[in-house]
Amino acid sequence: MKFAVIVFPGSNCDVDMYHAIKDELGEEVEYVWHDADHLDEFDGILLPGGFSYGDYLRSGAIARFSNVMKAIQQAAEAGKPILGVCNGFQILLEAGLLPGAMRRNHSLKFMCRPVELRVENHETMFTSMYEKDEMITIPIAHGEGNYYCDEETLKQLIDNRQIVFRYHGENPNGSLADIAGIINEKGNVLGMMPHPERAVDELLGSADGLKLFQSIVKYWREAHVVTS
Repeated sequence: MKFAVIVFPGSNCDVDMYHAIKDELGEEVEYVWHDADHLDEFDGILLPGGFSYGDYLRSGAIARFSNVMKAIQQAAEAGKPILGVCNGFQILLEAGLLPGAMRRNHSLKFMCRPVELRVENHETMFTSMYEKDEMITIPIAHGEGNYYCDEETLKQLIDNRQIVFRYHGENPNGSLADIAGIINEKGNVLGMMPHPERAVDELLGSADGLKLFQSIVKYWREAHVVTS
């Protein structure tokens, strides 16, 4: 499986994402600059964290107009797995690939520490390697991770099982309904604030994030089995 790590001006978690895929997962991966006009050769698309375009206006508000977003939209429509982490999640929200919006943390402070999550939906292409309601530890690092949507959208997220991860115990940023990660209705676009790429080896404090990437590869391989 071949992954693309999208690099925007201001991305700073792209190297972490690349390491997670190449060195921990053992799959092929390339950096792709924000001005790329196609992603046809890639099987999975990864939008890393950071401060794209300096977070001017709002986090992700400028990056959504980058040339590569047209290709990401096409990849989403084609059903390819797309993962947006932290700033990547913010970009997916701004681009309309996921519902809702992101606000400043309720503390109005940047937060960087491990948090506990509950796997709300283990039956997605991103979470099949997890158990139902499994508790995992993944680090956060954000100043605008307070997820918000209107009541109708929240009901839809719940009814469609689009809430994939919730904060457990402590809600670090005030996110509505303790939401830490959601998928689109089609189930192939996941946005999450915690950083799974920073939890792929016990040396980092947790390897709980590795199962997310393993789930993507498992889904892709099962979908591309050649039957004789």
